[in-house]
Amino acid sequence: MSGRQSAEERKTQIVAEVLRLADEIGPDRLSTTDVARAIGLSQPAIFRHFPTKGALWLAVAEDIANRLQGSWAAAEAGAAGPHARLRALIGVQLSAISETPALPSILFSRELQVDNQALRDVFRGLLGAFQSRLVAVIRDLQAAGDMKRDVSPEDVASLLTSLVQGVAIRWTLGARGFALVPEGLRLFDVQMELLRAKEGACDA
Repeated sequence: MSGRQSAEERKTQIVAEVLRLADEIGPDRLSTTDVARAIGLSQPAIFRHFPTKGALWLAVAEDIANRLQGSWAAAEAGAAGPHARLRALIGVQLSAISETPALPSILFSRELQVDNQALRDVFRGLLGAFQSRLVAVIRDLQAAGDMKRDVSPEDVASLLTSLVQGVAIRWTLGARGFALVPEGLRLFDVQMELLRAKEGACDA
C-alpha cells in the first residue's frame, strides 16, 4: 500500500525507488511505469510530482549530490591531519558507491551521456567539487613535506578519483564479489606510499 504521504515525502520515496530500480534493471531500461508499479501509484501520479522523466532524473542527481556533499564535509570534519582527511574523503566516496550501487551504471547511462544535459551537468559539477576538496588536502600534505612536490596536486587528485572509479567498475563487473571499501582503501594506501616524499630525496 502506498499510504498517505506529504508531497515531499512522496518525492523522497520516488527518488529512492528510482535508485533501487536503476540498480535492479538498469537506468536505461527504467520507466516511470516501473517506478509507479513498485510504489503502488498510477503513472500520472508520478508525473504530478515530476512533470517529465528528465525532471525525475534531475531530482535523483540532486539527491545524490546533496548526500555526497554532506558526507564529504562530515568526513573532513571528523579527521585529524591532512592524510586522515584525504583517506576519509576517499573512504566516504567508496562507501557512497557501496550503499548506492546504481551510481556507476547511472554515470555511464545513455540518460546521462546523451539524453539529459542537466543530469550530466550535476554530476560534472559534483566531480569538480570532489576534486577541489582533494586538491586542497593534497596541497596541505605537500606543504607539510609528506607528499612529493614534483607532482601537481591536480594530477594527484585525478589519480585518486580514477582509483575510486576504477575499483568501482571492477566491483560492478565482478558481480560485487569483494568488499569495495576495504579494497579501495588498500589501493589508496598503495598509491599514497608511491607518492610519499622520501627522506633525503630532492624535488625536481
